[in-house]
Amino acid sequence: MAVAIRLSRGGAKKRPYYRIVVADSRAARDGKYLEQIGTYNPMLPKDSGERVKLNEDRARHWLSVGATPSDRVHRFLDAAGILERAPKNNPKKGEPGEAAKERAEEKAAKEAEAAEAAKAAEEEANAPAEEAATEDAAAEDGAAADAAETADEAEEKAE
Repeated sequence: MAVAIRLSRGGAKKRPYYRIVVADSRAARDGKYLEQIGTYNPMLPKDSGERVKLNEDRARHWLSVGATPSDRVHRFLDAAGILERAPKNNPKKGEPGEAAKERAEEKAAKEAEAAEAAKAAEEEANAPAEEAATEDAAAEDGAAADAAETADEAEEKAE
């Protein structure tokens, strides 16, 4: 007979309360069980000592006989220091789905376009001032060149 250590639900609607039981794996979830070895009340705060109550001696006995704990009960046993649980690794868990990736790409494209538009507007605002400055500089250079030419012509006439 395959024996499992698992949760059996009790309590009212929307107010769960679980018994930690040892049962035949083929039995119904809330059906017949061999022994109750603890309780779990998820309505209590996580740091409460009353949240999980477990008879460690009986849990060790059933594990030595070959009972397999469910995932949640395995967590409880690991927290109690009875059974070591290897951490699970799911690197795709935190990765966004396809639709979220598409939305992020569209948002990035819009931000890039807005940045380009702002840069272009800034360049246009700076461009007339630069052109005016270059025209003034060119005019000054031209005036200086004209003055130099007239000075050269005056020297030639003087000779």
